[in-house]
Amino acid sequence: MRGAFRAMIVVNAAALAFVALWFFLIPAGTIARDATDGALEKPGVGRAAWKLFRELTPRYERWARRHVASGRGANTPVTDISGSEWPVFGSAFYVWSVESLQEAWEKDPSRFPVAPKEFARAAVEAAKDLILDPASAGWVRKYWGDDYLTREDCFYRMLIIGSLTAHYRLTGETKHLATLRSQTEALAAEIDNSTTGLIDDYPGQCYNTDVVAAVATIRRADAVLGTDHSAFAKRALRGFQGRNLDTLALVPFQADSRTGRTLVRARGSSNSYLCIFAPEVWPEASAEWYAIYEKHFWQHRWTADGFRELPAEVPGYDWWLDVDAGPVLAGHGISADAFGLAAARVNGRFDHAKPLAAEAIAVSWPLPDGTLALPRLLSNATEAPLVGEAGILFALTRQPLSGFAARTGGSVPTLVWIIVGMLTLVGLYVAWLAFRTWRLLRRLKLGLPRAAKTQWVAWIMSAALGLVTAFAIFAPAGAALLIVPLGMPFGLPKPPKARKCGSGIPA
Repeated sequence: MRGAFRAMIVVNAAALAFVALWFFLIPAGTIARDATDGALEKPGVGRAAWKLFRELTPRYERWARRHVASGRGANTPVTDISGSEWPVFGSAFYVWSVESLQEAWEKDPSRFPVAPKEFARAAVEAAKDLILDPASAGWVRKYWGDDYLTREDCFYRMLIIGSLTAHYRLTGETKHLATLRSQTEALAAEIDNSTTGLIDDYPGQCYNTDVVAAVATIRRADAVLGTDHSAFAKRALRGFQGRNLDTLALVPFQADSRTGRTLVRARGSSNSYLCIFAPEVWPEASAEWYAIYEKHFWQHRWTADGFRELPAEVPGYDWWLDVDAGPVLAGHGISADAFGLAAARVNGRFDHAKPLAAEAIAVSWPLPDGTLALPRLLSNATEAPLVGEAGILFALTRQPLSGFAARTGGSVPTLVWIIVGMLTLVGLYVAWLAFRTWRLLRRLKLGLPRAAKTQWVAWIMSAALGLVTAFAIFAPAGAALLIVPLGMPFGLPKPPKARKCGSGIPA
């Protein structure tokens, strides 16, 4: 039995040392290095993005192929927004990221050992297959029926157009060009023929910024198809002018597509998303929207810089949560800041992009294997576990468009150093626990703990339960369960206190 407890102590000490390094000390060093990367404050692709691309690519291929093979998207209810939309949205993020990385690599091949389009070829194919998979479109089929590709359905069809355009540019394959052409022409005609310049994503649900993204992806497709929708794009601006704007003269979050009436005013998540795509088609209007957005939504609070989900003039919404905004903390919106990083880079606002990028790197909690712990945790664990990391990669790889002068500046927010400090302190504490656990081997020589057999069985069972939960069900829950076995054994004999004789010299 003494040998069993010796093994328990050694395993626990090694596990605690691993936790200290893997989850705390190494991430702290990674954040300190990547958040201060000079590439974050100017056009180009920084160290963190290249590293994430390298680690995410094989994982994305495996996951996308499993998702398509399972056909599970066909059964996802329309009420499960993250389970239905995110697999397709994340795949578009990934393909668009590879497209940008390829452009950056062609300018400076020293940043990656092989062309990104070659390294990611299989993953790009898997992501494209997922986007086109009828089962993955199960939620829009439930909304629109079997003709879901021929009427409205703006969000999903926009993703098809944007992704197939990028797919052709990366692979040169022509087999999907007929689909790209038919979708581009049909969606452009539908937007152009609408009364207000708006169409629905789902029946009775028009999210204005998806129409902006659709116009932008249609113009991207022109470069591949040899078509010209410039007149269409110019006319499409009517959907985002005058009465179709909210009280701040911003594009609403949601509107009635039949009348243009605002239903939900502009929000940080929608404004940031808007400012990623609008510069491609309406640079002047986009510059005005970004300026208004900055005035009413940008804030410095709680040692952090970023965009609010709702403007400061709307009180009482500093702490809340929904599927579009993500967690809202002290007014800062997670989605607003993630998309805001992409928008700032596209608009050449590196004075905003630098602090947002540094914060994104810090709060993502980068693990040594390339996993971004917090984005993984906030993703849909069963349906779209990699959407958060794909979104971060997308944001970090956006580049300023022609005509948008880069405005440098900005600094690493204090929040980043607070996170580095906290990870370091916790890591050192856990390392100390590992050392203290190792020293229990000395006390084991004095005898076994109380209820030795019961403790041994409890250790085996709790460790097994924690590991199974972590790897098969939900990693954070498994990690919490593993706290119990790592604290064992209890009640080992203590060395007797030294007795002193009258002279004060130990006996």
